Amino acid sequence: MEQFMSEAFIEAKSVLEAGEVPVGCIFLYHGDGKNEVIARAGNNVNATKNATRHAEFLCIDQTLEFCTRNSLSIKDVFSKISVVVTVEPCIMCSAALHDLGVKEILYGCANDRFGGKTLVDVPFVTNRRDGQTQVNGGVCADEAMALLKDFYKGDNPSAPITKTKR
Repeated sequence: MEQFMSEAFIEAKSVLEAGEVPVGCIFLYHGDGKNEVIARAGNNVNATKNATRHAEFLCIDQTLEFCTRNSLSIKDVFSKISVVVTVEPCIMCSAALHDLGVKEILYGCANDRFGGKTLVDVPFVTNRRDGQTQVNGGVCADEAMALLKDFYKGDNPSAPITKTKR
């Protein structure tokens, strides 16, 4: 899986240069006896000023387009997808991925502020306790954390202006 994680890092590094939080994601489809990357994205929140434009959601959109183009069942395709993402999906993304029934989620570093596994037991909260989606982290975690640290060393151009008390 490190080979596929390196592809997710390409996306993360690309969006870091664009001023986004460096999270990269790919969707690996295990269909017809082969592994095929059918979606790839990095965060696009700052550019769009849309808080739902996380890498995982962009990949979900691409996968829906893939299903439409190829006349495939959405439920069947998502059940055969490995999500490879540089940072643990946030609660919002984790809930969506569990609800869609992806096969597995493999992530780099943990997300101790917003993580859908570290912070909240998303399968329990969303009533998805069937164990369908496997979640594993720590794949190239140091590299993922280093990218986040690079981002947070600078200023986030889309962060709200801090109000000082008088």
